[in-house]
Order: sequence, then structure tokens, then C-alpha cells
Amino acid sequence: MADRSKASARFEPAGGMTIGEACLQASSYLEACGVTEPRENAELLLMHALGMDRAAFLRDWREPMPEDRLADWVAMVRRKASGEPVQYIIGEQWFYGLPFTVTPAVLIPRPETELLVEAVLETAARLWPDTGGVSQSNAARHRQSCVRDADNGAARLIVADIGTGSGAIAVALAVRRPDWRVFAIDLSPDALAVAKANAERHGVADRVAFVSGDLLEPFVTGVADAVPDIVVSNPPYIPSSDLSGLQREVRDYEPRLALDGGADGLDPYRRMADQLRRLPSAPRLVAFEVGFGQARAVADLLAAAGLWPDIRIVRDYAGIERHVIASAPAP
Repeated sequence: MADRSKASARFEPAGGMTIGEACLQASSYLEACGVTEPRENAELLLMHALGMDRAAFLRDWREPMPEDRLADWVAMVRRKASGEPVQYIIGEQWFYGLPFTVTPAVLIPRPETELLVEAVLETAARLWPDTGGVSQSNAARHRQSCVRDADNGAARLIVADIGTGSGAIAVALAVRRPDWRVFAIDLSPDALAVAKANAERHGVADRVAFVSGDLLEPFVTGVADAVPDIVVSNPPYIPSSDLSGLQREVRDYEPRLALDGGADGLDPYRRMADQLRRLPSAPRLVAFEVGFGQARAVADLLAAAGLWPDIRIVRDYAGIERHVIASAPAP
């Protein structure tokens, strides 16, 4: 058990130590403060403070800790000891092989959501084989659509990332499929600003449209002048009564708007199920991330619409039913 008496002491390491000694001191302090994975957090903070990748960090393990970086590093360790997520401290999180800027305005991307991206790519390849990303249904419906390809007039597959947050899903899909047109929807203007910055960072801002709106409402009302072929979403799904029991890094620092899914955590799914029925035509692929124990209920919501004959559930790395994937063949 951690020595909680250390947690009340300020982190004030002396100078004249090596990088390795600095890492071990920080790791010990963070452990005493109840931080999970203290060694990993200590390493990430130290690498960030020193501007090093892991290879350089290991190479210079026995080199002196630079005195001019000491104060900034100590301040970061203290922030982490108070519970602040390391991703917000260093301003970055990797997702699907790409670095993403993150701020307290957005949820920190999780590894399990990479499986949602993978499921979308895999299912889309099956639904639209040998089309070069062209949506034949949307080409017929929207000859004058604003998402037409300027070079050859072809209609590209239209993807809607609902509740985009940092833009991790939208940007990852746009990077992997340059023939897709992606709409990133979020109710938070601060989140949309972060998502746009990430799209610019990875060179896909010209293929991602950023739209302010509540779930699928921009498509229902026509504010987003398109009909999505693919809808993907990792919405808020934590039951309101469970928020107080979350890990402090999540409860005290990540945006409540991106966490609170209502009384049972299913409110966003009910609303999106209703909005999907109000679209001019149904997307052929709907992919949702869900919370623990929610997959069957969300699958039933989509099944009740009678629009997608194939509904399957994907488990995450821990074996938890984490994603619901609904798809329909070509009309």
C-alpha cells in the first residue's frame, strides 16, 4: 500500500541527479499520491519535459538532469499528483498511430475506440467493394451535393462522426480513406476547435467539415447539406449517478458533456435512433461505442428501426461488449 503521508509532502527534488534518478523519484512520489501506473506517467512527463523520444530517454538514462528543465518538470509532476490526466499536461495523446492534440475541452481518446475505427473501415470495405469510395446511393440522391468531388464530379462516401471531440475518429478515417468526405459534429465550439486543429495537423482539413450541432440534428435539419452513408459515434454513455464514482482523473478533469449519458447512459442512443429514422434515407453503416452492459440495449434500439438486417457486437481488448455495428446491403 502507498505511504499516504508522502502524498501530503511537496515534490521538491534536489538538483544534481541523473535523468534516471529523476524518473525514479517522480515515480515513487506519484505512487505515494495514489496515481495509477506511476512509472509510466513519470516517464511520459520526463520525456515531454526534456523533449525526448523513448529511445533518447533510455540512451540518456545516466546523463545529468538538465537544470534548466527542472522547474517545469517538477510543476508537471505536481499536477499529475493532484490527479490531472497526463495527456492534458503534455497536451497530446496517440490514437490509431497518430498524435492528437488534447485539451480539457475534449475527452481523451481511448485505445478501445481504435477498434471502432477498425470496424468501420472493415465493414465499409465489404459494403462498398470496388467503388473507389464512391457512394452510388448518394450520387443518385444528391447530384448537386456540396460534397461532390471538384475534379471529376463523383460523389464520395459521406461519413458523419457524431460527438467528434478531439476529432480522433474523424481524422483517423480521413487519413486512412482520402476518398471519403467526413463531417465532424459536436455541440461544443471548443471541442470543434481542437478537432479542426488536429485535422490541420494531419493534412485532412480540406476533407473534414466541422459542424456545430446536437448529435445528428444538423443532418435532420439540412444544416449539414448531405446524407451520410456512414454514421459513427462514441457518445456520452456514463449513467449520471455513476459519474461521482469515476476515477478522479476522469471525474474531475474530463468534460462532463462528453461523459454524462443521462439516467441510464442510453439517452444519446435513443435520440440518435430517432434522428436516424428522420433522415431522408438511412445510412448503410452505423457504428456506436457503448458503455459496460449497454451493447444489447443499443443493438435492440437499432433493430427496432428495421433498417439494418446485420447487427453485430464487437468486444474490446478486455472482452467487454464495446461496439455495436449495424449495416445494410446495397438497395
